[in-house]
Amino acid sequence: MTVWMPKRFWSDARVADAESGWQVLLDGRMLRTPAKAPLVLPSVALAEAIAEEWQAQGEHVDPMSMPCTRSANAAIDNVARQKTEVAAHIAVFGETDLCCYRAEGPETLRAEQARAWNALLDWARDELGAPLVQTAGIVPVPQPARSLAALSAHVSALDAFALTALHDLVSLSGSLLIGLAALEDRYEIEDLWRRSRVDEDFQERQWGIDEEATGMAARKRQDFLHAARFYRLSRPAS
Repeated sequence: MTVWMPKRFWSDARVADAESGWQVLLDGRMLRTPAKAPLVLPSVALAEAIAEEWQAQGEHVDPMSMPCTRSANAAIDNVARQKTEVAAHIAVFGETDLCCYRAEGPETLRAEQARAWNALLDWARDELGAPLVQTAGIVPVPQPARSLAALSAHVSALDAFALTALHDLVSLSGSLLIGLAALEDRYEIEDLWRRSRVDEDFQERQWGIDEEATGMAARKRQDFLHAARFYRLSRPAS
């Protein structure tokens, strides 16, 4: 089946000042979101990245080749309009954070999990005010209410663009702590991705490579790296 894509209708994409941020102009006309809202960006860096995506289009427009545009649209059309609900949805991951659930065996896997996740739990306890309980196995364990409230407060304080990035970082990694650590530049983003893949990487070494799973993991990694880049680009210059 042929996928219809609109034809390019502009020759020049450039960045300009907006009343409360930055905008992208296509032949002098302001770019808007799919919901027809003005695409006003919080930083010139993000505006430049989006302008580059539009300028790079060929004869037809391929939305899949414009990740920053898609994320900015989501931030404005979706997240900003239901910020409280989105923040609550993200914060719920703290109740069953990946870093808290350790394998019952073998010991080599448990050791790898400890090396990857213990430092994140220490960081949550010492700097986020959110000590979390570890457990072995997959049966959910209740987490301290004060810790969950502290994590929720950190999430709720974020703006719509940061929440958009955090949503993807958390859903792709399965860990609120990994997502928050990415926003804080606690570790290199590739390092954080590897920490989220301890179980999968161990299974791959044990049972061999599954091409379908490997392909899916590669796509998830790209989305994870994009979310971190989108967050950095969206930060206003200090």
